Amino acid sequence: MTTALHADAVATLSSWRPPDRAQRSLREAFLGFLAARPDACSRSCEPGHLTASALVLDAEGEHLLLTLHPRVGAWLQLGGHCEATDSTLAGAALREATEESGIEGLIIDPVPVHVDVHPITCSLGLPTRHFDVRFLVRAPTAAQPVRSAESLDLRWWPLGALPDPDGVSGLAAMASAAQIAR
Repeated sequence: MTTALHADAVATLSSWRPPDRAQRSLREAFLGFLAARPDACSRSCEPGHLTASALVLDAEGEHLLLTLHPRVGAWLQLGGHCEATDSTLAGAALREATEESGIEGLIIDPVPVHVDVHPITCSLGLPTRHFDVRFLVRAPTAAQPVRSAESLDLRWWPLGALPDPDGVSGLAAMASAAQIAR
């Protein structure tokens, strides 16, 4: 993983102004993890690693694009691991969103909207944690997603009728708040 990506992660999170106390606390935990681990952006970092996600909204801001994740078995935002070619977290989120949606011309806001830490067994086959940094992404008008091999299903969901209310309801609130703030 490049030192440029690590430096960008530190700069991005240091300059981000989280919307509430819980998010400020998590941001500090992310920054502490980055300070302790030069490899924090690499999936080979066994204690955990940064990931980058995209809350992809349609052009009208009324629908959120979700993927039915094959390993997790739930509807989630698009995103994933940082790659050696990524130099920014926003770039990693945009790359993942483009790869997983098949939509060209996505536009990302480089300011995070949310961070989350969750336990997972990912591609290493070992229990780890994802330190997920989430960004708001806009799709062009009339964008039609194309499911990739990384998904069991891919579809637009109205913000007011997302599946699995316990799992993704917060995504709608984040997406709505982020587009109002921008």
